[in-house]
Amino acid sequence: MPDTSFSATLLSSAADLSATDWNGLAPGQDGRPDNPFLDHAFFDALEKSGSASRETGWLPQHLLLRDAQDMPVGLMPLYLKSHSQGEYVFDYGWADAFQRAGGAYYPKFQASVPFTPATGPRLLAHDTETRQALLQAISAIAEDNDISSVHATFVPEEEQKLAEEAGWLVRYDTQYHWFNQGFSSFENYLESMSSRHRKVTRRERREALSSGIEVRWLTGADLTESVWDAFFDFYTDTGNRKWGRPYLNRRFFSLLTETMADRIVLMFAYDGDEPIAGTLSLVGRERLFGRYWGASRDVPFLHFELCYYQAIDYAIAHGLKVAEAGAQGDHKLARGYTPTTTRSVHWVGHPGLRNAVADFLEQERVAVSREQEALRRYTPFRHNTGESGES
Repeated sequence: MPDTSFSATLLSSAADLSATDWNGLAPGQDGRPDNPFLDHAFFDALEKSGSASRETGWLPQHLLLRDAQDMPVGLMPLYLKSHSQGEYVFDYGWADAFQRAGGAYYPKFQASVPFTPATGPRLLAHDTETRQALLQAISAIAEDNDISSVHATFVPEEEQKLAEEAGWLVRYDTQYHWFNQGFSSFENYLESMSSRHRKVTRRERREALSSGIEVRWLTGADLTESVWDAFFDFYTDTGNRKWGRPYLNRRFFSLLTETMADRIVLMFAYDGDEPIAGTLSLVGRERLFGRYWGASRDVPFLHFELCYYQAIDYAIAHGLKVAEAGAQGDHKLARGYTPTTTRSVHWVGHPGLRNAVADFLEQERVAVSREQEALRRYTPFRHNTGESGES
């Protein structure tokens, strides 16, 4: 049962809690979260734009804990889901098996940032006791309301351990991240690579821009509505081809710019004055988070240039420790992005489903570990000098 010294409430929108209270619970400085995806403004833009809403299957149900003085002390960004889309941790097989056995897998609780496979805290509190209380509270609420399961995805290792201690199931997966080893320039970074990979990287960058294409970094006041119109065309083209329907609508980007323009970087490729491709990244205190890519023209290696090489350039120029390149894609390995473990934790109410999922996850974790070990042998670095201490 939840700690009775806290009262638990489910908020129907991020707007139900002030930005000051929300951001004050997230790790950060001067009232601003280190991770831009934890910012109240990010959730508010998702919800006010209608991108994350009941209609899209993302009903906001943010779990808030208050202490005896009615002060906000704990927060779990949370959604009631009617499907498993936009999560990047796939449980379709679990849902299908449970429903074929006569159970109701949906709705389920999802503690995550919608459409965002970036690791960050999901238990926003200043002490371990309150984080434990959040886990206890949401599992009790799920059980009391016949919710099949609770899923907290892309959690940091310390939250994984807390959840595991509380009896939640643990799942591992792999992403590819680039780690800054104190490089002074991209050329300095290339020195960490084998000769063959240096040549390949230089050739790819040269060919991507060989026809006079110019790359510009756009942020802050550069993010005009016409710039967003161009990017949205790129984004929807990619979304239509990959997912069938883009998750984010046009209004989301305008709303985000009103409050977070200084944390947004668009990397646009121009042919003269015409933008022909672009990527969107968000900037944290120590990390660059690459998110979306699209193009109106097929140019060899331009995808690699904008999504991977320009991200490395930006991270080096701004002293960032890590550049994340989103979900999946072992082609990132040859571009200097190394295998990194991502974690999610899962509370499953039905004993039969829980036991089946637990058996599956035990085997899957072994497979993920073996795959990462094999992948690391194919990093492009001399004597693996570019590998990170993260796992």
